[in-house]
Amino acid sequence: MTDCPCGSGRAYDDCCGPIIAGAPAPTPDALMRSRYTAYVRRDFDHIERTQLPGDFDRAEAEKAADAVEWLGLDVRKTAVDGDTGIVEFAARFRHTGREALHHELSRFRREDGRWLYVDGDMNPKQPPRRVEKIGRNDPCPCGSGRKHKKCCGA
Repeated sequence: MTDCPCGSGRAYDDCCGPIIAGAPAPTPDALMRSRYTAYVRRDFDHIERTQLPGDFDRAEAEKAADAVEWLGLDVRKTAVDGDTGIVEFAARFRHTGREALHHELSRFRREDGRWLYVDGDMNPKQPPRRVEKIGRNDPCPCGSGRKHKKCCGA
């Protein structure tokens, strides 16, 4: 048995193999991992079968696959809300001798009991962090009751 290319640490036959063979993916994460594995293994039938109809350009996918060597998958975040889900991932690859990263926030939808890839946003941006400025004479946010300058701001 060989390790699954998706990076789960499991054997291919116990991980993405059954999904690529036609079993429904139990989660958007499992579908995302199987789609990555299908790209690595050049199984374009699985990729076409697991996304909304009409959105797959097989010739373009084959051309892209010929130009890259897949190096690894890092699933960063997953969430499911009923019949919709998201998976944020980064896939490392080598193209023309240089390593690169494909970072995407993918959306999935369950239809007739099967998860399908809907679309994705490349290089998703996190919302900006809001930082509240604390004045020296303001109460310390640690809750001590002392002024910030005499407590944590010292």
